[in-house]
Amino acid sequence: MKLSKRLKLGLSVVMVILTSISIISCGTIQKPAGVAETSKSASTTEEAKLSGKLTVYSAGPSDLATNIQKGFEKKTGVQVEMFQGTTGKILSRLEAEKAKPVADVVVLASLASAQGLMKSGMTLPYKEAKNADKLFSQWSDKEGNFYSYSLSALGIAYNTKRVANPPKAWLDLTKPEWKDQVNIPDPALSGSASDFATGYLSVKGDSGWNLFKQLKSNGVLMAGANQEALDPVITGAKSMVIASVDYMTYQAKAKGEPIDLLYPAEGTVISARPALITKTSNNVENAKAFMDYLLSDEVQKMVSDAYLLPGRSDVKVQGRPSASEIPTLKVNSDWMIANEKSVIQKFTDIFKK
Repeated sequence: MKLSKRLKLGLSVVMVILTSISIISCGTIQKPAGVAETSKSASTTEEAKLSGKLTVYSAGPSDLATNIQKGFEKKTGVQVEMFQGTTGKILSRLEAEKAKPVADVVVLASLASAQGLMKSGMTLPYKEAKNADKLFSQWSDKEGNFYSYSLSALGIAYNTKRVANPPKAWLDLTKPEWKDQVNIPDPALSGSASDFATGYLSVKGDSGWNLFKQLKSNGVLMAGANQEALDPVITGAKSMVIASVDYMTYQAKAKGEPIDLLYPAEGTVISARPALITKTSNNVENAKAFMDYLLSDEVQKMVSDAYLLPGRSDVKVQGRPSASEIPTLKVNSDWMIANEKSVIQKFTDIFKK
């Protein structure tokens, strides 16, 4: 009997111990599941934060802008309403809508124009943009008012069937052998052409006007925006374009067109393509996400694939010079901003005579 009592007591103790172990074991197993579930929930919440729409005004290239739009919509679910146009058209639209702003994000093809919008108080700083620290600092604002997610360098594009020995300097295009054979984009329609004119003059001073006057005397034609200036060279109706954006030339060359590009050793102007959030944006979180997307690995690859120069210094290009390898003029950005309108007006007066 005593043995039976002792046996029962022993069994009870064993059962208590086993039950305790079971409880502890279950707790140990269930805890990670709970943590994972919480983590998954937080991740889902983070992804679900973005909704609604975003209005973007973007300079070209058109295919790149469309690919970025589709990529962002797929990634976030945000619907992007996009207006595409030249820098000049975008600036005109912003001015016309000043009383009732529409754009959330603006992407331009002119650094001076973005700086002008910033100085007019039209930009919303976003210093925390992801990968902003990897950008070429000279083409972005340190306070986050705009970021140049891509770049294009301006060179001399030439038809390889018509030009055996291309000129090596800007002034070479004023020689008699090239009379009536050269186009130049209109800086009133092309932000990059405006950057070239103002950038060149910011370095050369008033004497820099001699280049443009001599070009005009040699029959250089101001032929619309960038593509309009380049097309006659591709077809062979003209021989060259001065201040041609590189990516358009490389795109045409990749398609088998008889065209190539060079950068004068004396230096050229790199035309940045800055993106900014407007101060009047009604979709700020979506706009910030779009800025992050522009600086992401995904979009920087799109930029390179479109033959533009990536805005990030850690992203390399293949088969052509990167931004750090192109000889550049030491332009004065403040001068460019202050004198952009007067330069465009004088440029127009010279070439429309």
